[in-house]
Amino acid sequence: MPQTIERPRLGGPDSGLGGAWRVIVRNDDHNTFEHVARTLSRTIPGVSLQQGLAIADRIHSTGQAIVFTGHKELAEHYWDQLNAAGLTMAPLEQA
Repeated sequence: MPQTIERPRLGGPDSGLGGAWRVIVRNDDHNTFEHVARTLSRTIPGVSLQQGLAIADRIHSTGQAIVFTGHKELAEHYWDQLNAAGLTMAPLEQA
């Protein structure tokens, strides 16, 4: 019968790929509200164009907005797509 070997945990439940990571878009002087809204609605699941416009307004008025919180792998994927579309991104951060 095979023996199960338990290895010590190297990090807490919020380390590595687990836990929540934040994707933050920052305000800038070169992206239009429409471009930000359309990019968000095409990239982030569940974000409509109307919601994208509201987020773009929040980015404009406060300087930045969290547009996604979730697992690191997905956060990195969305961060890369938004960055490639020309949005100004904050570094990915753990929640």
